[in-house]
Amino acid sequence: MKKICNPREKIIIALDGMNKNNVLNLMEQIPEIIWVKVGLELFISEGPDVLSTLRDKGKKIFLDLKFHDIPTTVARACFEASKTGAEFISLHSCAGIKALKMANEASQEGAAKVNLPPPKLLGITILTSWTQESFANDLLINQSIDQRVKHLAGIASNSGLGGCVCSPREVKFLREIYPESFELITPGIRSIGSDVNDQSRVSDASEALNMGASKLVIGRAITQSEDPAYMFKSFCDKVII
Repeated sequence: MKKICNPREKIIIALDGMNKNNVLNLMEQIPEIIWVKVGLELFISEGPDVLSTLRDKGKKIFLDLKFHDIPTTVARACFEASKTGAEFISLHSCAGIKALKMANEASQEGAAKVNLPPPKLLGITILTSWTQESFANDLLINQSIDQRVKHLAGIASNSGLGGCVCSPREVKFLREIYPESFELITPGIRSIGSDVNDQSRVSDASEALNMGASKLVIGRAITQSEDPAYMFKSFCDKVII
């Protein structure tokens, strides 16, 4: 195995649980960061201006708002979101093929309206917090998580989306189905032996990439560590293919 040319391109820093000042401090501590993920917490607390701030600092953005609604609403949301300049935008695959196709078209139209490249839409499959037991007990779904992830990834692909979000546990069999151009974005990345917090289906960084992940979403393991810059470098050193 060999180290990739730029390991920093493989890591998306999740800015969950942070405010704008925290974010700016983190960018100063780790100017090498290329990708950041803006989720519901930060977007709701700081508003869309935080996206402009991050873009001004040259960061690539994964806007992870996980849209899920009727087709028209999802499409309109993606139309507006695409005008922010985010490179990735997430929405739930279980919104259905009609919603995903409409959203994909709308995102291209929205980006074109402000002369920006269109974002890649990513279909959320099954959140990493779900276990097989809670899947069956809470949702009364007897299908295995692997089967459901495979199905939802297929909906994303057939709708023309640029990829999907899945746990590291499902990356290997999805990569056997889809080419490298179909992004497999994996949260749930932890150092071996570390606290998994509220996530269940997790993996080590190098393992996830070796199984075919396109990029890794890493948050608290870096942002809540005593030395975020050291931890970021540590994860970069582990990024091998």
